[in-house]
Amino acid sequence: MTHHGAGLRRLTQNDELVEQLKKDFRQAALSAADRAMLEYAEKLTLRPWDMTKHDVDELRTAGFSDTAILDINQIAGYFAFVNRLADGLGVELEPYWAGEPPAA
Repeated sequence: MTHHGAGLRRLTQNDELVEQLKKDFRQAALSAADRAMLEYAEKLTLRPWDMTKHDVDELRTAGFSDTAILDINQIAGYFAFVNRLADGLGVELEPYWAGEPPAA
């Protein structure tokens, strides 16, 4: 979460939200739609074999369009793929992406 937390911090300018998300997104101050999206992404990442049409229906109920659901699915899948590639090859993050400022 260090790498993505730094990016989220830059985008939101909300240190408290980033810290809440690092600890447990379920305890963070999020909208119901954002919580549903993160629950979907977590399940797709950790237990893809358990995904059903019900999971997609939950996102629709939360207000996501089919296009948005496809985006959520593809982004979660892409990050899982890229992270597994990097982890499988022993790739280490550059210091800047690890939350450190770039070298002068």
